Amino acid sequence: MNGMLTLDKLSDLVAAGEIDTVVMAMPDMQGRLVGKRMAAGYFLDTAVHETHACNYLLTVDTDMEPVPGYKAASWAQGYGDFVLKPDLATLRRIPWLPATALVLCDTLDHHGEDVPHAPRAILKKQLKRVAAMKMKAFTASELEFYLFDDTYEAAHEKRYQGLKTANWYIEDYHVLATSKEEGIMRAIRNGLEGAGIPVENSKGEWGPGQEEINIRYAEALEMADRHTILKNGIKEIAWLHGKAVTFMAKWNYELAGSSCHIHMSLWDEKAKNAHFFDKDAKPHGMSELCQQFLAGQLAHARELTYFLAPQVNSYKRFVNGSFAPTNIVWSNDNRTAGFRMCGQGKSLRIECRIGGADLNPYLAYAALLAAGLDGVEKEMALEPEFSGDAYVGSGIPSLAKNLRDALTELEKSDTLRAALGDDVVEHYLHAGRWEQFEYDRRVTDWELKRGFERG
Repeated sequence: MNGMLTLDKLSDLVAAGEIDTVVMAMPDMQGRLVGKRMAAGYFLDTAVHETHACNYLLTVDTDMEPVPGYKAASWAQGYGDFVLKPDLATLRRIPWLPATALVLCDTLDHHGEDVPHAPRAILKKQLKRVAAMKMKAFTASELEFYLFDDTYEAAHEKRYQGLKTANWYIEDYHVLATSKEEGIMRAIRNGLEGAGIPVENSKGEWGPGQEEINIRYAEALEMADRHTILKNGIKEIAWLHGKAVTFMAKWNYELAGSSCHIHMSLWDEKAKNAHFFDKDAKPHGMSELCQQFLAGQLAHARELTYFLAPQVNSYKRFVNGSFAPTNIVWSNDNRTAGFRMCGQGKSLRIECRIGGADLNPYLAYAALLAAGLDGVEKEMALEPEFSGDAYVGSGIPSLAKNLRDALTELEKSDTLRAALGDDVVEHYLHAGRWEQFEYDRRVTDWELKRGFERG
């Protein structure tokens, strides 16, 4: 794939003077990349095996401040190191940065074991369950964001108020509107392609200056990596063009929110046959496995909402008539439902429309897989399809209304505790409670700052 590197190819590029820097990074709890920039020669000689970073990186808030009260790391424990182990399958060029390559790292303890609350480890644990069933999980993220003519520095100086969006009217599918933004959007599409992330398209969305970018589906871990690199890349490219972007779920209450719709399906080990499709099955060719998997996601939707909506701000997106779901129902090709069946034949898949663009993909994918696999293991029956406008449906369960409610649902979830581990659930409950605590004692412009910094 264009942009992807082998270790031998990297060595050749370093010798030729074309690469001099290797970014070694791990995803943090917010889904951002954190790590080090290595001199390329040193990476090849030594850091290709491992480097180290302070374990506080998985206990800090959005502003990178250490948060007290974590079991995993604290001042009392001295904030020691953990190991960053490069996953060389993720090694790639970063074409928008001069002479730079990037490799994502697994986060390990000093015994070589995954740190259990590290986002990549959480997803890998669920993928082991999928593999034990002789299947593979494929996912895709549809990400939306707002593009501003202000720089990040100008946005900060304005306290994130009165920002100028790149357009001034709704531009959903609007070609002229997006032509005005094509300078940066073309740089984003081409840059991502050059970094080994296959782009399908970009388009205008339902807000002024709101963009959507879609990339090719992949196995779940690879897709989570692509999602994370994509977000970081879009922010870096925007900065290089003197602009800013935000992936906040709801940066302006009067405008459309930004979502991350997650598409998911299960395939056989050779990734040739979609286990979700059965041409003779009803409804809509959904196999028994597909129906059970979706039933599990519906049953546990309130419990996993925190992993789809991790901030106070995330819940402001759930507004009736806004294309963001408010109720937990499934329907075929119906954008008012929280879970929408998409595609036909082998492309049949579940689209979860609940998540905001501020989610961490590793955590979101893991939670959705855990819920779906519980449905398969318990052979859950799928409830009847909802028809019509789910915003006005009566007698159907609703999503959690706010962060407090979502945390309460997660806390009492036996299913997610069993799947992810008690310590992991408690770790992220603590993160969510701290987020709520910080919001309660601050003012609204803090919320905007928090959203921009989280990305």
